[in-house]
Amino acid sequence: MVGRPWAGFDIGGIPKYRPKGRGPYAWAMRLLESFRSVARFRPIEFDATRRRLSRAASVDDLRRLAKRRLPAGVFHYIDGGAEDERTMNRNVEGFAGLEFKPRVLRDVSNVETASRLLGRSIPAPLILAPTGFTRIAHPEGELAVARAAAGIGLPYTLSTMGTRSIEEVAGVGTGPKWFQVYTWRDRGLVRELVERAAAAGYEAIMLTVDTAVLGRRERDVRRGLTLPPKLGLDTVVEGVIHPAWTYGLLTNEPITFSNVVGRHGVDGTSAVTLSEYTNSQFDAALSWSDVDWLRTVWDGPLVLKGIQTVEDARLAVDHGIEAIALSNHGGRQLDDAPAIVELIEPVAQAVGGQIELIADGGVRRGGDIVKALALGADAVMIGRAYLYGLGAGGQAGVDQVLGFLVDGMARTMALTGCQRVDDITRDLVSWRDPSRRAGGMGPNSGRPGPPLSPGSLLT
Repeated sequence: MVGRPWAGFDIGGIPKYRPKGRGPYAWAMRLLESFRSVARFRPIEFDATRRRLSRAASVDDLRRLAKRRLPAGVFHYIDGGAEDERTMNRNVEGFAGLEFKPRVLRDVSNVETASRLLGRSIPAPLILAPTGFTRIAHPEGELAVARAAAGIGLPYTLSTMGTRSIEEVAGVGTGPKWFQVYTWRDRGLVRELVERAAAAGYEAIMLTVDTAVLGRRERDVRRGLTLPPKLGLDTVVEGVIHPAWTYGLLTNEPITFSNVVGRHGVDGTSAVTLSEYTNSQFDAALSWSDVDWLRTVWDGPLVLKGIQTVEDARLAVDHGIEAIALSNHGGRQLDDAPAIVELIEPVAQAVGGQIELIADGGVRRGGDIVKALALGADAVMIGRAYLYGLGAGGQAGVDQVLGFLVDGMARTMALTGCQRVDDITRDLVSWRDPSRRAGGMGPNSGRPGPPLSPGSLLT
């Protein structure tokens, strides 16, 4: 063996070989044969986007890719929350406070994630939330997101502050579409938007109710965020070091508030700060009478987004609302608002069965969907998660996020002994900290049991 180091080896459990030849070529051939017996080379991917996305194994990985590809101001607009961002972080961390209690020896050979929401069958209890200014993440913006949702039949919600119009989004696919509105001061404009959504085939209206005033998003304040961006030296530098994003911005039509273009001189092409524009239209006098007014111009399902207490959930039932989205605006409005995962069970116990419940906030994995359903939600909604995918790789990135979540939900169901969504019951999860347990739900039902006592309600 002295002087012949290639005469044998034992690496990673591969048995030693003694090649018949005396040279390094014979040793290399034996090494290659051994490698082929336990592994295969992956195919070469020539598409740069797919090659980049292939390195992502989770939503958090896509977040890191988006951070590298987007200018700092754009990334932090997507990624940031209000003030100290405690609520934003608790939305995500709250799911880690729940642990599964898996059942075994159950037939999970045919797991089905399909569910029903607002009278429609959907392939998974997952909704894509409305997000404004989506084209700052990728030139296709809402069109890419809507196509990804339609590709697997999930509901997509277009924002009033979207950068693609109601009609453009309606034309990209046959999947279910919802339209989000605010009760702006200009009620004539709100009526017009709702009528356009009805004419374009949108199935539900989502009214955002937690934006009487805009939250203080300090990452944006520090960066002087304006949309479209206000050019400055820092903007030029960011453009230079993020050439792909800059190329996309310069080679596509200007970013506009497509649904209100031409109205009152606000079309998104001037350097109007986010707070100046929204404060000019958002009505701090918003009340339940405005919800009743919206009923007079829309006769389809109505979803209230921004419910954060049991008391308001009960009022929504009293006003005949079909569904509520338990939401703190992704932690972008009021810091120290309730973490959504901690709100689901008390609300489900108070009003579940009378109104459909959507949990909006903090979902990053398919297991989070299962946890939300076990606590009493009918579905979950995602916003930031798909924006990370969009920023990382356009529609392909959004496709990947949806795949992570739906596949992860199915895998979690199988590992916990659930074949169908109806099998996801309250006894499937428990709080790691017993003091966070809301109580009152039967062990065999993911839907509400007896109501909580007044002193135990989240307010």
